[in-house]
Amino acid sequence: MPSDNKQEVYFSNPMLKWVDERFPLSKVLREHATEYYASKNFNIWYIFGVLSTVVLVLMLLTGIFLTMNYKPSAAEAFNSVEYIMRSVEYGWLMRYMHSTGASFFFIVLYLHMFRGMLYGSYKNPRELIWLLGMMLYFCLMAEAFLGYILPWGNMSYWAAQVIVNLFGTIPFIGDTLVEWIRGDYYISDITLNRFFALHVIAVPLAILGLVFAHIVALHHIGSNNPDGIEIKDNKDAQGKPIDGVAFHPFHTSKDLVWITIFLILYFGAVFFAPEMGGLFLEVDNFEPANPLKTPEHIVPSWYFTPYYAILRSIPDSLLGFIALVSAVLCFVFLPWLDKCKVKSIRYRGWQYKVALAIFVISFVSLGYLGMQPSSGIYLILARLFTVVYFSFFLLMPFYTRLEKTKPVPDRVVYKK
Repeated sequence: MPSDNKQEVYFSNPMLKWVDERFPLSKVLREHATEYYASKNFNIWYIFGVLSTVVLVLMLLTGIFLTMNYKPSAAEAFNSVEYIMRSVEYGWLMRYMHSTGASFFFIVLYLHMFRGMLYGSYKNPRELIWLLGMMLYFCLMAEAFLGYILPWGNMSYWAAQVIVNLFGTIPFIGDTLVEWIRGDYYISDITLNRFFALHVIAVPLAILGLVFAHIVALHHIGSNNPDGIEIKDNKDAQGKPIDGVAFHPFHTSKDLVWITIFLILYFGAVFFAPEMGGLFLEVDNFEPANPLKTPEHIVPSWYFTPYYAILRSIPDSLLGFIALVSAVLCFVFLPWLDKCKVKSIRYRGWQYKVALAIFVISFVSLGYLGMQPSSGIYLILARLFTVVYFSFFLLMPFYTRLEKTKPVPDRVVYKK
């Protein structure tokens, strides 16, 4: 019986029609693709959200393959990774795709977050989208840390010792909390088992749920754009945004080009520089875990080194732990710290532009300093950039009030 709803669209293909009668497939496609209108002036900064989804799929697929041959045992974990690399057909490719994918994931994630800071994507009415994105960031950090431990190399082992023992600085409950996390009195087989369970089941489920919520919230409110204006405010007689185009096929066709370029770079790294000179895979992690042999410099993966530099720059363990947690949580409060009415950096005053540029310099510098010895000039610079890092957030309510902004156009500015 035909539907009275004019928007109800059935597929001409009998199989798809059969599915659509039992599942709202065409409705989902309309709402999230063919009739989801996004601004026509998207630039290259708007590709990183799509690329993060691409990397997530790659990580899930390669992770499934690796779990088929990995053994979460302190006695066998390192050897099982060697077995995957040397004996399993194309195991080396899956392992390098996974390890390289972790680094590429954080590259596109940091660029995606930077785009949000450029164009004010955290401002009203997108605060919840930003908060969901930050929850995703926290889950991805946990997932990356857990995955870093699983090869059970020497750097993995000692990194676990350092990070887990940080919780011991919490007054009153610290020692009990550390023992609960480890599941033992020291980093052992049971620790590896529970980290494996969290890495392959619990945290991925949380990530997938947050990705779903993030996308649904985004499509409900609508995407931001480089001008920071709401395209829903200007509609034609049919109720379609004048400055918008259907996400599919207009944006998906452009996304495919950038996805292809990204995959070329990604597989270039996988085939020709999977270790990236020790940046993606550390030399110490090619040795099995040894509780009696501490690496010369214990450092986490490069994408954690800005926070690690902040941790080491403060001599008191508890204050250092508080600073590390605060450095990550600062991003959560951006929607309320930024007092400027204008969203896009195109029309904001020089104060925010300078502050953002200095913040980026401090973040990159801390990332470098986190890989260096914590002494001498490196320690002094780490403390200096730590102050700069926190100043960006703490002073934001003041310098964003002082901005002399430019007039924001009523329509988006489309630049080819």
